[in-house]
Parts: sequence; C-alpha cells; structure tokens
Amino acid sequence: MSSQGRLALPWALALLLALGLLGLEARAHRAPDPDFREDYFEQFLDHFNFERFGNKTFRQRFLVSDKFWKRSEGPLFFYTGNEGDVWSFANNSGFILELAAQQAALVVFAEHRYYGKSLPFGEQSTGRGHTELLTVEQALADFARLIGALRRDLGAQDSPVIAFGGSYGGMLSAYMRMKYPYLVAGALAASAPVVSVAGVGDPHQFFRAVSVDFEDQSPKCAQAVRDAFRQIKDLFLQGAYKVVSQELGTCQPLTGQKDLAQLFGFARNAFTVLAMMDYPYPTDFMGKLPANPVQVGCARLLSESQRIQGLRALAGLVYNSSGTEPCYDIYRLYQACADPTGCGLGPDAKAWDYQACTEISLTFSSNNVTDIFPDLPFTEVLRQQYCLDTWGVWPRRDWLQTSFGGPDLRAASNIIFSNGDLDPWAGGGIQSNLSASVLAITIHGGAHHLDLRASHPLDPTSVREARELEASIICEWVAAARREQRLQRTWHRD
Repeated sequence: MSSQGRLALPWALALLLALGLLGLEARAHRAPDPDFREDYFEQFLDHFNFERFGNKTFRQRFLVSDKFWKRSEGPLFFYTGNEGDVWSFANNSGFILELAAQQAALVVFAEHRYYGKSLPFGEQSTGRGHTELLTVEQALADFARLIGALRRDLGAQDSPVIAFGGSYGGMLSAYMRMKYPYLVAGALAASAPVVSVAGVGDPHQFFRAVSVDFEDQSPKCAQAVRDAFRQIKDLFLQGAYKVVSQELGTCQPLTGQKDLAQLFGFARNAFTVLAMMDYPYPTDFMGKLPANPVQVGCARLLSESQRIQGLRALAGLVYNSSGTEPCYDIYRLYQACADPTGCGLGPDAKAWDYQACTEISLTFSSNNVTDIFPDLPFTEVLRQQYCLDTWGVWPRRDWLQTSFGGPDLRAASNIIFSNGDLDPWAGGGIQSNLSASVLAITIHGGAHHLDLRASHPLDPTSVREARELEASIICEWVAAARREQRLQRTWHRD
C-alpha cells in the first residue's frame, strides 16, 4: 500500500498536542469503570413487513452508562453489537470508555438480535423455521429505533451519535453511517472486512495472512507446521489412524477422510485464533491466551521433537488453556460451519452460521501452496450445498455489495476504517483512503481491532497514535454536527 493511500500518523501528532489529546493514552492503563446499567427495549420483530408479524416485539438487551455524560455538551457513543453476548464486547472495548470520559459522552452498547439474551423467539430462535428475521438490515433497523428511543427518553436529542464497532460490529457501524446518516454523525469501523464479506476479493487471502503471521514470527515454525500436517496426511494414507490419534491426543479414534477433514479444520482454527488475538499482553476475549500468542505457539511447537506432538502443544493454547482437558474431542471443540474461520460454539455459533449462509460471504480456502495449511477448499458451490442441507437456504453472494457497495464506498462520508497489519481480516477491509472523510488507518504490529481495546502499557506506539488520531477526528465530527444543529435552528427561526 502506498503512503498516499493511508493516513500517515506522525503528521497528526503536532495537531494532537495542540488539541491536548495526547494525554488520553498516557493517563489510562485501564478503562474507567462505566457503571453500566443493563436494560431492555421492546423491539419490532420485523421492521419491513406489516403482515406476518405485524407489530409484535421482542426484548433487545442494551447497556447504558451516563457516568461521563454532560447533557449539553457530550455526544452519544453507540456500539453496534455483533455476533455474541453484548457484555463480551463492552468488556473488551475500553477505548470507547476512555474516549467517553474525555469527551463527556453517553455510552450505549446494543446487543445484536439473535445473540446473547436478545432472542426474538426465545430458545427456539436459532432453530430452523425461526431464523428468517436474522439479517443485517433488521439489525441496523433495531439500532436505529433504539437510538431514537434513547435520545428521546434520556433527553439526548441534541447529542451527536458516533457509531463504534469491531469486526462484524465494525461493518455494522459503517453501514449505520451509510444507511442512517441523519442519526449517525460518524463511525469508527475497526477490523471491518466489508470487502471480503461482500463476495469480493481473493478466497485464499485469509489463510495466507494467517500463515504470514507465523512465517514472520519464525520461518522454522512455519515449516514445522507444514511438516506436521504433511505427516498427518501421510499417516492417514498408510492407514495409521491410531498413531495420529495418539500423537495428537484426540479423544475418539480416527477412521477416515471425514475425521481427517475435521481434524485439519480443528487444527487450522487454532492458528486463526492465535493470529487474530496476537496482542502484546494476556487476554481472555476469545478464550484465555498469553501475551504474544503466535510467538508462544511457535515456541510450544518447536519445543517438541515430534512435529505432530508440537502441533498438539500449539493447539492446547486455544483448546486446553486450563490444562485440564485430558484429550481433544475434535467434534465438540470445533464445529465446521459456513464460516471457515470459525463460528464458535453454542447458540451464538448457530446464529452466525445462518448469517454466513445468507448475506455474509466467507468462502475462504487454504491450499497448502500460498499458505501453510492443508488443502481445505470452501468454494461457493460447497457453501451453497452446505447451506441448503443445514438451513434450507441459498446464499446470496453479492447481496452486501448490492446493498452497501462492498469496496466502493466513495459516496459515503465520516467513516474511519482501522486495521492492524497482524490481523488476517485486514486484507478483506478498506486499507486506503477513499475520500477526504472515508479514511483508512493501518496499525503496525496490531491484531484484531486492537485500537478498540483499553490502553495498556505494552501497546505498540502505532496503536497509541491511531487512537489519538481517531479521537481527534471523532471530536471534529461531533463539533461539526453541533455546528449543523445551530445552523438548522437559525434557519427554522428565520
């Protein structure tokens, strides 16, 4: 990427010093306690059809904090919840709270329908026949109605709204600005893969990026990964299933190609998690992980004389962080789905699987040529068959491009797309400036939406600078929205 195509952070630092914003990172080594209040909003089941569900509602959960808010001055910071329990995102997005304390903002974290406790049909929500209302568009309409109600009920009609989100939530924050610009003054979309999920791009990009993380850490480690997978494949060809099971420590005996594909997916997923969560300090966002987990994983792998046993040790960082699992139940710990980067487990995983079978396109494959992993294709044809068998639906590969533009966002405004160069999702996002106000920030040494996390003494300089720049831009968006409000009042009086 050319230096002209992204925001160069150092030029902004003098401006930030003048604005007095450089104290934010220095002051906060942990996010301030927001004293969140958990509440529920009666949300329409279906925003776009007046017949089947009429005006029936469900309870949408949200968290709200007015601890930092100054009514006459502060904006409303709104986190567009993604594929999980809202508390998980609130507890891992400390930058929003730090910024709220600085800019006197009201803070809201909204839970996405069909996730956490925001279940339109209770425990049956992710069963076949009950998922039809799980769409990006329905979720955005939920957020729009919730924002309107909160502004009215909390006396925040004049508070400019800034949307925040990470990963899928980052996509939603950008889409909120695009779809509801009269409600949302700007959006910070961290690690938002708006290009790849729209069915655009290289299907081998993701696992190539994961591989690069391990190759850059240690070429010897990357070669050891290749060797381990090749040895497993060779042993399977020889019918030595028991040897593989013993060396890798699987709970069940392995017997054929179905087990081999599951085993490869299980192992590959461990590398995906380590690459995404390659933070410079310990975290518990996607399981309990040590600092620099890619480095630790490589050290574990190379510490074993046998490569398959080394693979077992590396996988233990993800699947046995407690050290209490006597063996790996590869079908329980990893469930193959329409997202080859991993859906997770439980009801939230089922909801995400459905989304990956409808609007969210995630046809990533590994090929053992451009990456270090086994040849595990996931083509659009395979996706279609899986989704038809599992959910009875046919994916619409290009729908998000039709609905929101995919990579062509030149008509949008006031969106920051931030990506860390360690994050395998970065290649599926916006990595260069698209206009004067649709901006890209690259965080060198940053993993998955590192900039949304709370400040930490071990943060790289790049993320400190990125947060400061984001803070200054958001401050200007809020000021511009306030100026627009004053102009409108003047016009109305005249």
